[in-house]
Amino acid sequence: MAMEAERYGDPAVREAVARRVEAEWGLELPDSFFRFADFLAALGPVERRALGDLEFSPCGVTDLFADPSALPREGLDIRVHGRYYRDPPEFLTFLHGGSGGLHFGLWSDDGRVCDGVASFYMDDGEGLQRLHRTPLEAVRARIEAAQRDLADYAADGGEDEPARLDALGHLRTALTGFETGERTETGQAYADAHLYGRRPVDTARITTMDGAGALVSGATALDRPPLGAADAYRFDTSVEKLFADPEAVREARDEALRRADGGDPAEALALGRDLHWASYGRAEHEAYAHELLAVAYRELGRPSLAGIAGAHHRHRALRSVTVLRTGR
Repeated sequence: MAMEAERYGDPAVREAVARRVEAEWGLELPDSFFRFADFLAALGPVERRALGDLEFSPCGVTDLFADPSALPREGLDIRVHGRYYRDPPEFLTFLHGGSGGLHFGLWSDDGRVCDGVASFYMDDGEGLQRLHRTPLEAVRARIEAAQRDLADYAADGGEDEPARLDALGHLRTALTGFETGERTETGQAYADAHLYGRRPVDTARITTMDGAGALVSGATALDRPPLGAADAYRFDTSVEKLFADPEAVREARDEALRRADGGDPAEALALGRDLHWASYGRAEHEAYAHELLAVAYRELGRPSLAGIAGAHHRHRALRSVTVLRTGR
């Protein structure tokens, strides 16, 4: 871990990681990702143990710090390293969060710049969440959730909790030296101030089954509302009913392609994202998702996302998300 910590802060390694991601994925890593690397480099033994207690471990694109020139296993595409079955092309994994397949990804709507963080539990069927602007905001939120829980356990007489709370405080101090230092709340008060509350309707995005929405303008066959304006249960139920009818799915796919051919890729992007999310191993749906996303991304000028979608389609049956030969 000490060697890895040094590499997180090594300017030559950081530059090499940035160049590799731009060359292979076509994406520009944000400054916030390198502040996350600075944070990892600054951790001492106590803070590292506290981060481990949170079940956080760097993974995905962050694995490149160990060797920016690492190659994928034979026959595999590096762009699927850290990529889970349901991850949309916009999602670039950088952090694993413990049980349930929780993982965090840098988000890129335009296939050029990563802007914001998304996360979801691969195993629980819930949708993507886009609650945090930066990687360190995501870590801070977990720190405060643990603070709340450990404080409750300590109040009930737990013997180990005071020491764990102290270590968590050291981890918070390390993090707030880089970001969120102005947020003085801790525990439940932090969540109340910065996480909870109804999120505003995002009129720039249309509703998708994965919960993240698609950044696109245009008409859609399902008359999708803006993100946040839909009854999520009713929307998902209606789409799942559509997907249960093979002929209806083919017709929806044909209509989306017709609209894209006419210059409006909105339906192709939204339907492609829905099919990608809800394929459940069905080869026909996987193929339709790839076809629609490739058309939509090309029409929208997002070729890197088209490339990621193609790589993922070729490798969706992988048993492991670890692709790099020197990966975890």
